[in-house]
Amino acid sequence: MYLQDMFIAGVETISTSMEWLMAELLRHPRVMKKAQEEIRRAVGEKGKVDMNDINQMDYLKNVVKEVMRLHPPLALLVPRETTESIQLRGYDIPAKTRVIINAWAIHRHPDFWDRPEEFIPERFENNPTDLASQDFQLIPLGFGRRKCPGLTFGIFGIEYLIANLLLWFDWKLPHAAGYIENLDMTEVYGITVYKKVPLHVVAIPYSP
Repeated sequence: MYLQDMFIAGVETISTSMEWLMAELLRHPRVMKKAQEEIRRAVGEKGKVDMNDINQMDYLKNVVKEVMRLHPPLALLVPRETTESIQLRGYDIPAKTRVIINAWAIHRHPDFWDRPEEFIPERFENNPTDLASQDFQLIPLGFGRRKCPGLTFGIFGIEYLIANLLLWFDWKLPHAAGYIENLDMTEVYGITVYKKVPLHVVAIPYSP
């Protein structure tokens, strides 16, 4: 049962994040082009992406961070419990209180982020904020000892998948979808935060 839970959790979060990632790239052609140029430059004539290539793709990593900031797979993190009584901002919180952390709200809080509602991967350039660090401004997969045990694997999986998709194909919306500006980005809350309207795209094979 626990093994099944791990597989479901890993597949659902990665697929959801990939859909949001592709949607944001389509809405921001400049970002997609910049990421594709970096990927194709790193891969060169090898024809396939390997781990060493991923380590050279700093801009792609920033794109993934920005997607995870705007669209964390879990808006509300796994509940926690206070171990002792504390006072926080004038509120007395007793021990054994169940605490639910709203990662979605933290990621869009103007005290932590400049222009928080905008998709700006460049905000992570020369910025030490990392998905696996103890930086509580960016916690899409939790933090501390109870963060997602598959965080490193999941993020690498997303980076590897999107690198290959951007390497081998150019992407656009089907004509029936209309203009990019009209792409529906409405969120629905379930096990993960997914797009209300599924994303449909057209892949155009790329040949250097």
